[in-house]
Parts: sequence; structure tokens; C-alpha cells
Amino acid sequence: MSNNIRTIMTLYQFEDSTPILGEDSYVASTAEVIGDVKIGNNCYIGPGAKIRGDYCRIRIGNRTSLQENCVMHAGPDQVALIGDNVTIGHGAIVHGPTIHNNVIIGMGAIVNDHAVIHDWCLIAAGSLVTGKQIIQEESLVVGVPAKFVRKISNTNRTLIEYSANLYAELAPRYLAGLKKLAE
Repeated sequence: MSNNIRTIMTLYQFEDSTPILGEDSYVASTAEVIGDVKIGNNCYIGPGAKIRGDYCRIRIGNRTSLQENCVMHAGPDQVALIGDNVTIGHGAIVHGPTIHNNVIIGMGAIVNDHAVIHDWCLIAAGSLVTGKQIIQEESLVVGVPAKFVRKISNTNRTLIEYSANLYAELAPRYLAGLKKLAE
């Protein structure tokens, strides 16, 4: 655990499992990280986010963000895997999928059990990726249920990179510069 990790974070051991945080990762004081959870380096876990590794395991790669009020969990004995440079937008629900690298899950989107989202994908805000759905590499998907619209553009690729960089750079800034002013 990094020396930069502050005690303002809400981390919970559950039975024999304790969350593990990488270097320069920030977890907001109103977020909850419970049990068998491993978070990589330079990650940002926003206010109100809930990451529950109670009867499941959760693995989050480097430079990944779960923004405000995200929920992440999985079914019994499942492993939820999130890769590097993934941005999970405000209010998204992520339950038991595998999400590879360089992906944006839009605000309010839902990604269900056993779904697989490959590299360089953009899941539009409010979309529903159903259980066991497979999203191929470089896809833009939209809707309920989520459907392939087209391959991502260079503009989409730039957005994915920008978003990952923005939050990876924000995490250490929060660790160094966030000061609670009043109760």
C-alpha cells in the first residue's frame, strides 16, 4: 500500500479478505471498498462508489476510475475483472463482467454478469450490456439492450485515452490536495 494512501478512505476487511490498493490510488471517504478487492495504481474511486468483494473477487487494473455512485459486485464465487485505463461513468452498475483495457462505460450504464467487453470499446450512457453478452474490440454500443452501432472512430479513441489520463492524474491530486474543512 502506498504511503500516499490516507486514512480518510472507507475500507473494510470482510472475514479474511482485506482490500489492496495500488500506489497513488484514491478512494473517496464516502466510497466503500469491502473484502476481496485489488485496485491497481493511479486509480480514482469517487464519492458514493460501492465495491463489494464479499462472496466474490474484484480485480481492477491500473489507471481505472469508478466515478460517483458506481456499484461493482459479482455473484458467488465469481471474479469481476476490470482492465487498465477503464473509465466507469457516474452511476454505472457493473456486476460480474470482464472488461478489458481502454474502455469507457458511460454514465448510468449497466454491465451484467459474465459479459465480456474487449479492448477499445465505448458503451454509451444508459446502455444495458446483458449477461454473457460479448462486445468485440473497438465497438461503440448503444441502447437497451446494447447493440453494436459501428467501430470506434479516432475521436472516440482520443476520448477513451483522455478520460483515462484525466482520472489517473486526478487521483494523486486528491491524495495530496483534498482537505476536509468542516463536519
